[in-house]
Amino acid sequence: MSAIMLKEEDPGDAASLSLFSDFLHSFLRHSSSAVFDLLEEYETICGEQVRTLQKIILRAAPGQQKFSKTASVLWLLQQEMVTWRLLTSLYRDRIQSALEDELMIDVAAQSASEKVIMEHLFQRDAVVRQSQLVVDWLESIAKDEIGDFSDNIEFYAKSVYWENTLHTLKQRRTTSHGGFNRPLVTELDPDAPIRQKRPLADLDREDDVRLLKYLFTLVRAGMTDEAQRLCKRCGQAWRAATLEGWKLYHDPNINGGAELEPVEGNPQRCVWKVCCWRMAEEEQFNRYERAIYAALSGNLKQLLPVCETWEDTVWAYFRVMVDTLVEQEIRSSGTTSEELEELPREYLEANWTLEKVFEELQATESKRVLEETKEHYHIIQKFIILGDLDGLLEEFSEWLSGGKPALPSHLLRFMSHLILFYRSLGMQLKEEVAVDVLKAYIQLLISEKHTDLIAFYVSHLPQDVAVAQYAQFLECVTETEQRKHCLELAREAAVTKTVVENIRERDAEDFAHHDLTPALDTGTSEEDLRKIDVIDWLVFDPSQRAEALKQSNAIMRKFLGSKKHDAAKEVFAKIPLDSMREIYRQWEELGLGTPLPAEDENAIREHLCIRAYLEAHEAFNEWFRHMNSPPQKPTLPSQAKFTETVAHEMKEKEYEMEYNNWKGRLEALTDEVKEKIYNVLLFVDGGWMVDVREDAEEDPERSHQMALLRRLCLPMMCFLLNTVLHSTGQYQESLRLADIVASEQHRLYQVFSREELRKFLQKLRESSLLLLDQGRDPLGYEIQP
Repeated sequence: MSAIMLKEEDPGDAASLSLFSDFLHSFLRHSSSAVFDLLEEYETICGEQVRTLQKIILRAAPGQQKFSKTASVLWLLQQEMVTWRLLTSLYRDRIQSALEDELMIDVAAQSASEKVIMEHLFQRDAVVRQSQLVVDWLESIAKDEIGDFSDNIEFYAKSVYWENTLHTLKQRRTTSHGGFNRPLVTELDPDAPIRQKRPLADLDREDDVRLLKYLFTLVRAGMTDEAQRLCKRCGQAWRAATLEGWKLYHDPNINGGAELEPVEGNPQRCVWKVCCWRMAEEEQFNRYERAIYAALSGNLKQLLPVCETWEDTVWAYFRVMVDTLVEQEIRSSGTTSEELEELPREYLEANWTLEKVFEELQATESKRVLEETKEHYHIIQKFIILGDLDGLLEEFSEWLSGGKPALPSHLLRFMSHLILFYRSLGMQLKEEVAVDVLKAYIQLLISEKHTDLIAFYVSHLPQDVAVAQYAQFLECVTETEQRKHCLELAREAAVTKTVVENIRERDAEDFAHHDLTPALDTGTSEEDLRKIDVIDWLVFDPSQRAEALKQSNAIMRKFLGSKKHDAAKEVFAKIPLDSMREIYRQWEELGLGTPLPAEDENAIREHLCIRAYLEAHEAFNEWFRHMNSPPQKPTLPSQAKFTETVAHEMKEKEYEMEYNNWKGRLEALTDEVKEKIYNVLLFVDGGWMVDVREDAEEDPERSHQMALLRRLCLPMMCFLLNTVLHSTGQYQESLRLADIVASEQHRLYQVFSREELRKFLQKLRESSLLLLDQGRDPLGYEIQP
C-alpha cells in the first residue's frame, strides 16, 4: 500500500478499482463446472481487499472526511465477501440434495439415539440442514470479527476463582476490628451470590461481567470449545461444564460390536436444557449469562435483548429454529423424557419456517435492526436464504428504477456476477431484469473507462441489445488504436454497423436544393466530422468492406445533398482503394459460383457514381480557379524612358510565354473537366445514381435519396459544363448539350425542373447569339452562300 494511495481524494475507491478486472479474470479462469471454486475465489478477492482497506483506515488521521468514504467501501466489500460465502454454502447443499435420490435416505429406527435421529433429520430435511448452514455462516462472520481477541482478553485470567472476594474474606477473618464492613458473600460456591443475595467484591464483579460478555461473544461465533477453555483458565471449570450439556446422547455400543467405543453426549440433556431455560428466565443473572443459556436452550425471548445487529438477530432466530425442529423430531420419535415437557408449549410446538423468521424480523422493536433490514446486502442475503429468485430480481428491478439513488459501483458489480452465477447453474431468471442489471453495470464500466471489460459483459446480453449497447460505447471511442483494440474485443460486425448508423442518422435534415451558384460549398460542422470519423470502425476489418461501402455511401449522399462536397471527399478518402477488389475476392472465396449479392453490387456502382461526381466537381473547381487567374499583361506608362521601354518589351515577352503556358494549361483542364462531367451525365448502364440490379432488398430511404440526388446534381453538372464551354468559346458544343438533355437514352430532361429548363434554354440562346455574331447559323454551322 503506497503513500500515494493515502493522498488520494478517496483512497477507498482508488484502492478497490482493481476488483472490476479481478472479478472478470476470475470468471474467465473458471469453467462452468467449477462454479463453487469461482465463488470461493470471489470471497478471497474481497477478503484481500477488505484487509487492504482496513490498513488504510488504521493509517488515517482521525476525523478525515475522505476516510469515511473508505469506511463505507470497506463495509460494502465485507458484506459482499460474506454474501459469496453464503451462496457457496447454501447452493452447494441445494445442488447436492437435488442430485441425490431422496428415496435412498433411511428413516431412523424407533430405538435410535438422539444423535442418530438428528443426523437422519439433517439428511432428510433440507430446511433444517440449510438453516444450520445459515447459523454456521453467521457464526463465521462473528468469528472473523473476533480475530485474535480470545488471546488478548485473558490478561485477567487466573486459576483462582473470585480471588478478590477470597482475599477480602481472608482478611476479615484475621482482623477483628469492629469497623464498618461492606456485606459480601461468605461462601464461594457458584450459587452463593444468588442464594445469599450478597454481592462479590467489586473487581470480581467487573471481571465476571466482562468475562460473561466475552463468553457470549464466543458462543455467538460458534466457538463453544474456546469459551470452555477460557472458563477453565479463569478458574470457572464448573461453568465450562454447563456449556457441555447441549451435546446429543449416542451410545455406539447399543447394537454390539467387537470393541467398546466411548459414549457421546449428555444422557440427561433434557434436565440440563430445562435448567438452562430457567437460568435464562432468571432476572437476577447478568444479561449476557442469561443470553448464553438462552442460546443453548432455544429461549428466543431472552436471547434477543443482547442481539444488537441484523446478523445477531438472524442468528438468534435461526439457532432457535434449528434447536426447536431438532427437539420436535426427537419428541416425535418417542425417545424424549418427561422433563422436557416442562419447557413452554410455544417452544415445543412452534411452527418455524424460513419465511416466518424474516416476518418476525420485520416486527422487531430494535430500531437499529429494523434499519439494517433495509440495507441492500441484507435484502439480498434474505432472498438467497429463502431461495426466492423472483423476489430478489424484483428488488433489483426496484433499485434500478428511475428516481432511485444510484447504486454503489461495487454493489452493481456484485449483482452482475450474481446474475452470471445463477445463469451458470441454469436457473430460470426474469430475463428483462437480468438484462437491466447487466446494462446498468455496462454503463458504469463505460463511465468509469474500464474499456477492456465492457465487451465481455455485453456478450451476455441478447444479441440485439448487445449490439446496441456496445455500439453506444464505441461512439465515444475516438483514438484509432483504441478503436482497433475495442473491435478486437467485440469481434462482432453488427456492432460497428450499428455505431455508424447511430451517428449518421443523428442529423435528420433533408437534402438542400442546389441553387445555381455551383461552386459555393457549405462548411463542415463538428457533427459532420464525427460522421466522417465513424467510417474508421468499418475499415479495420477487411471482411466488412461491403458494409463500409454501404455506410459511406449513405453518409456521402447526405453530404452531397447538403452541398458539403469537402466533407464527402473526406469520407470517400476513408475507403481503401482495394475495397471493391476485396469484396469480389471474399465472395469468390466462398465458392458459391453465383453473382455478387445485389446489395453489394449496387453499393459498388453507387460508390463509382459518387467518385465520378466528386472528380467532376474537383476538376471544375480547379478549372475555375485557373480560368480566373490569367497572367496580367504589362502596360507601358506614357512618356516612358528608353530603359523603361526596353524593360517593357522584356516583360511582354515574359507575358506571352506565361499566357501561352496558361492557355495550354486551360485547354488541358477544359478537356479534363469536360470528360469528367460527361462521365457523370452519360454514366453507363442506366445513368448516374441508378441501380443496375433490381433484385436487391428494398430500401425506400436509399431509393428516395438517390432520386433526389439525380434531380439536385445532374442539372447542376449541365450548368457547370455549359459554363466551361461558354467561357472557352466552344459555343457549338454548348448547344449540343441540348441533344444530351433531350436524349431518350439518358432522359436527363426528367430531372430538370421547369425553372431549370427555362434557365438552361436561356444559356443556349446566349451561345446561339454569339455564334450569329461570328457569322454562323444559330447551331454553329457555316452559312452557305
